Amino acid sequence: MVASVNPATAELVAEACATSYFRPYTNADVIGTELGGAVKNVVALAVGMAEGMGMGDNTKATIITRGLAETARLGVALGADPATFAGLAGVGDLIATCMSPLSRNHTFGVNLGRGMSLQEVVAVTRQTAEGVKSCEAILELARDNGVDVPIVENVVAIVHDGASPSKVAEILMSRARKAETT
Repeated sequence: MVASVNPATAELVAEACATSYFRPYTNADVIGTELGGAVKNVVALAVGMAEGMGMGDNTKATIITRGLAETARLGVALGADPATFAGLAGVGDLIATCMSPLSRNHTFGVNLGRGMSLQEVVAVTRQTAEGVKSCEAILELARDNGVDVPIVENVVAIVHDGASPSKVAEILMSRARKAETT
């Protein structure tokens, strides 16, 4: 995705990046594109943790779907176009990052879910998992805008506050049931 408020600029960059095996699309929603790219890393940490704890595809799909809802809620509060989150910069990037064994954030989360400490995971990965660095800022942004982001909040609790992934899973599962809305 090439995002720019200037469609001509976006098209120029997309043209420069296009190859026979890579087709970039353009989007004027810079806020939604940037936010989708940041929050997907945090959601991938959560999906990885679920996988590391032995949870199945239905659980991972639920985290991805609700993570997308959190991203869209925050994006709309910040002025993003809701349609962005249904496209490549939203659900497309989210699925790739949450499901790929090559995703640093997903792999980092798997190791946390298997019981490794943050320091142990950092030592064995030797790569940056962007969600570890960005989750606190995303949570602060959400709180500043009155947006509920329980997945992001609980990733912060695990990564920065030392909460146990299994305890966080219990907390998320004990939330009040309600009708599904974004």
